Amino acid sequence: MSFFDRSRTVAGPGFSRWMVPPAALCVHLCIGQAYAFSVFNLPMTKLLGISHSTAPANWHANLNWVTPLPEDWKLTELGWIFSLAIFFLGVSSAVFGRWVEEGGPRRAMFTAALCWAGGFFVSAIGVYLHTLWLLYLGYGVIGGIALGIGYISPVSTLIKWFPDRPGMATGMAIMGFGGGAFIASPLSVWLMRKFTTTTHVGVAETFIVLGVVYFIWMIVGSIIVRVPAPGWKPAGYTPPVEATKLITTSDVYVYDSFKTPQFWLIWWILCLNVTAGIGVLGQASAMSQEMFPGRITPVAAAGFVGLMSLFNMGGRFFWASTSDYIGRKNTYFVFMVLGFILYCIVPHTGSIGSVEGFVVCFLIIISMYGGGFSTVPAYLRDMFGTRYVGAIHGLLLTAWSAAGIFGPVLVNYIREYNVTHGVPKAQAYNVTMYIMAGLLVIGFICNLLVRAVNARYHMKSEEDSTLATAARAGAAMAARFTGKPAGA
Repeated sequence: MSFFDRSRTVAGPGFSRWMVPPAALCVHLCIGQAYAFSVFNLPMTKLLGISHSTAPANWHANLNWVTPLPEDWKLTELGWIFSLAIFFLGVSSAVFGRWVEEGGPRRAMFTAALCWAGGFFVSAIGVYLHTLWLLYLGYGVIGGIALGIGYISPVSTLIKWFPDRPGMATGMAIMGFGGGAFIASPLSVWLMRKFTTTTHVGVAETFIVLGVVYFIWMIVGSIIVRVPAPGWKPAGYTPPVEATKLITTSDVYVYDSFKTPQFWLIWWILCLNVTAGIGVLGQASAMSQEMFPGRITPVAAAGFVGLMSLFNMGGRFFWASTSDYIGRKNTYFVFMVLGFILYCIVPHTGSIGSVEGFVVCFLIIISMYGGGFSTVPAYLRDMFGTRYVGAIHGLLLTAWSAAGIFGPVLVNYIREYNVTHGVPKAQAYNVTMYIMAGLLVIGFICNLLVRAVNARYHMKSEEDSTLATAARAGAAMAARFTGKPAGA
């Protein structure tokens, strides 16, 4: 297993750094399938009934008793699979962030491949046995852990390979997560069609095939990936000797980042930006049809969702690359100000019946939603240095887990409240849009408060970390009781 040690992944002379983004894409395009998981929801409500969902029981009216029949799963039950996966994405990235950072990208990518494929295989067993908790365990928990480890595994490596263009580098990889659904959605539908018969829905077989295919490609990525040798830098690149106003040349230990206001400000910046986008992303089809009844058909709504996915993917690369020129803080200012304007315009587009205006607004909004994900690793690098940026990024992704709850709840429950109180469906989302705009105002204030990290949090050496400080404190305490000098 030494093949997966960090020391075995150090690049030799002549290795091209442009091989690392494709290695990262091998992983991110695979785990990006998570955005396409909804294609399985309806088929999994008909696993028993095949053409329709089975009834919960079979009544024998003459005998006045009930024969329980196996019952197909409900959409509300299946919806928890994706929610669990996103929750464990944030949790695992926080828990395993330091392990990923210190063990290197190859070990992390290999572990993510095992968990991702294993999650599909366990889920396939759950479908075959019609046992829902196995899908919660397989795709939700095991797959969610794979998402977290796989998502952060290339971040620190890419930033070290591209110190001159950190935003562009992370944008290239993370755009794969947004674009994975473009491959996974049609592939999954095609596979299910191939495996489905008149007496069987081919979900389990599709899970197995996807698990095998994704495992192979993620292993390819883990084999290709390399870390730069100590002291390596791109040809012609001169590292800054002194820190600029918002870009440090020092490193902050992963757990010391918790103590800085910068970490929590960026946490809320990401959370609020994602909250404003993810709720809309999950309800884009229904929202467009209800705001423009009779004008946007289900087919057109599906096309709109696909277009949004394209802008989600493209925005990850465009905005992260742009941040290399205008700065990370200014990029988030654009997100907050432009997003505020667009969310306030959306209700107006509905009132005047402008489908074109509605579509343009949300395509830009979703591009900034994706851009928020791809820009934040470089923002963290600017604040906390490169040494532990991957682990700190993992901790910060808990903001994604929180936003995954806040966003859908705001959109769904406010809409339901409005509809039940007589508000026309075409206007049921207006209040939500203004609330989203208000959240971005709070995000703007958080971004405005970001300053350079105080020098007292900077590591003076590799040993100058929270753990080392605690060890020295323990040695000093022992010396007080024994009367011997610390370290004697």
